[in-house]
Amino acid sequence: MKARYRYRFYPTDQQRQRLAQLFGCVRVVWNDALEICKKSDKLPKTSELQKLVITQGKKTPERQWLSDVSNVPLQQSVADLGVAYKNFFDSIKGRRKGKKINPPRFKKKTERQSARFTTYGFSIKGEEVYLAKIGNVRPI
Repeated sequence: MKARYRYRFYPTDQQRQRLAQLFGCVRVVWNDALEICKKSDKLPKTSELQKLVITQGKKTPERQWLSDVSNVPLQQSVADLGVAYKNFFDSIKGRRKGKKINPPRFKKKTERQSARFTTYGFSIKGEEVYLAKIGNVRPI
């Protein structure tokens, strides 16, 4: 059984800045991976996309700032794109219940910002949550 909890966090100003940077990096990685998927004839595997977008991206001068944030949300963003495409193709073929869904779209800066951490990207210490490369954040 999977459990999900929702909490409201009030980060410090420095943590807000790091979170904003993280959200921007996640958006850029999603959009870069989506652009590669749209240009290619066959949908690349998630591991190939991660190598192209994250690993190779960090080596270029214009995307070097991807190294300033944790890898976990960046990898999760590429994995989420793969799930979005799977749901889209299942919807077209009728293997998914409900109405047909649209293909994945590019993320905008003005839309809702989010990043997903797996168990390697965070830990709970007492009443604080540690987020990788962001620090301890207290939920209220």
